Amino acid sequence: MTTQDWLHSSADSLAALIPDGAMIAVPADYSGIAMELTRAMIRRGVRDLHVVGVPITGLQGEMLIGAGCVKTVETSGVTLGEYGSAGRFLDALRNGRIRIKDATCPAIHAALQAGQKDIPFIPLRGIIGSDLLANRPDWKVVDNPFAPSGTEDRIVLLPAIRPDVAVFHAPYADLDGNVFIGRRRELVTIAQAAKTTVVTVEEVREDLDLMASEETAAGALPALYVGGVAVAPRGAWPLNLWDEYKVDEAHLKYYSELARSAEGFQRYLGEFVHARKAAE
Repeated sequence: MTTQDWLHSSADSLAALIPDGAMIAVPADYSGIAMELTRAMIRRGVRDLHVVGVPITGLQGEMLIGAGCVKTVETSGVTLGEYGSAGRFLDALRNGRIRIKDATCPAIHAALQAGQKDIPFIPLRGIIGSDLLANRPDWKVVDNPFAPSGTEDRIVLLPAIRPDVAVFHAPYADLDGNVFIGRRRELVTIAQAAKTTVVTVEEVREDLDLMASEETAAGALPALYVGGVAVAPRGAWPLNLWDEYKVDEAHLKYYSELARSAEGFQRYLGEFVHARKAAE
C-alpha cells in the first residue's frame, strides 16, 4: 500500500468512505474521538448509521443523532457526563427517531471480541436476571454444555458485532499507514472486528517507522487494518486527546446549553459544523 492509497487530503474526503447504512464502531470519549471526521460526516449528510458505542458514546454519538445521521444506537450509554444530558439523543429516543439496542459495557466488549475472532457468538455471565434480556431477543440463554452432569448452569450467548467501519482519532501515523494507539487496546479490538478502519491523526511522521522496533510496534495499529487516514490537527476537539490536549470545558458547556432544543442544536451546527469553525 502506497501513501497515496490510504492518505486522504481532509476529513471531508475521509468521510466519503463511510456509506449510508453503515455500522460504525466508535470508542468512548477517553480513547480518541474523531470529532472533525464527525463534523465532516454531518456535512456530507450521511444517513441510517448503526452506531456502536464502545462501550459508551458521548458528544460524537449525540451530534450524529441530532443531525439525523443515525438509525440505530447499540451501546451501554449515551452521556455528556458532567456537562449535562445528551439532549438530542433523549429527544430522538422520546420521539421514536432512533432504535435502541441496549447493552452493558462487558457485553459490548465481548461481542466485539467475537467479531475480532470471527466467531458467530460469545458467552457472557452476569446478565441473567436483568431487564436487558427482555429487550434483546438476539441474546440467547442456553445451558452450559460443559457444566458437570446434573448441574444447572445457564449462560447468555451474544451475537458477534462486526462493524463495517471503525472510527477514531490518534496522535500520529507513519508513512506506511501504521497508526500509533498507545495503550488503547480497545482500538485494536474494534479495528480487527471491523471490515475497515478510518482514522484522523494530528500528523503523519515522515521520520518514523512504527513497525521498526518491538517498542513502537507494541503501541501501533498495523496498516493492514487501516483503510484511510486524514490529518486533522486538534481533530478530537472539543474533546481531549489523551495527554496531547485537554477538554474544552467552556465549549462543551455551550454545546450542552444549545442542544437542549432543536433550534439551539441547529444554531450550533451552523456555527461549528457547516461553517467549518475550528478550535482556536
